[in-house]
Amino acid sequence: MSKGRAEAAAGAPGILLRYLQEQNRPYSAQDVFGNLQREHGLGKAAVVKALEQLAQQGKIKEKTYGKQKIYFADQDQFDMVSDADLQGLDAKIVALTANVQSLQQSCRHMEAELKELTSALTTPEMQKEIQELKKECAGYTERLKNIKAATNHVTPEEKEQATELSDAILEGYPKSKKQFFVSGALPSLLPWGLHPGRSHLLVSLPHRRKLG
Repeated sequence: MSKGRAEAAAGAPGILLRYLQEQNRPYSAQDVFGNLQREHGLGKAAVVKALEQLAQQGKIKEKTYGKQKIYFADQDQFDMVSDADLQGLDAKIVALTANVQSLQQSCRHMEAELKELTSALTTPEMQKEIQELKKECAGYTERLKNIKAATNHVTPEEKEQATELSDAILEGYPKSKKQFFVSGALPSLLPWGLHPGRSHLLVSLPHRRKLG
């Protein structure tokens, strides 16, 4: 046995007596060993020996249930508890339980807030996002400015005149409207300066063709 384990075994009776008195509930030797092994480094043999020694000295009580022995603190050393005291303890337990539930609920709320905060953008990230949006907005503004400044816009009046003229021509055209526009048979309808690139309104070719 190592020196540290020997010292722990020597102090085991005092450790176990104090533990049983503080907990004031029955334990088997295995329970005591499992609960105190990590904290005090006690071996199971030392725990069993110390419990048997304390029981022989009358410092703790021992009960046998089948093949298992149970150890607990001597109840004679504790003051008698009245019914009123028990009711008071029950009331404290209820109050403490409610307080624990309230704290648990607060913790859940704070965890949810923390999760929301950690998923949100940081200040530098927000500033970068704002700059990118401003840059994008400036690009759209410049495009709109260029569109407004262009001189080749089709006015509503021009569109109406082109529609009326094409409809008048299509009345005597033997083929479909689509074939009419792609055939090059449409004479120039741009005396008012409509740009030839506006093919979504009509198609104008430099050479006239005889209809039909």
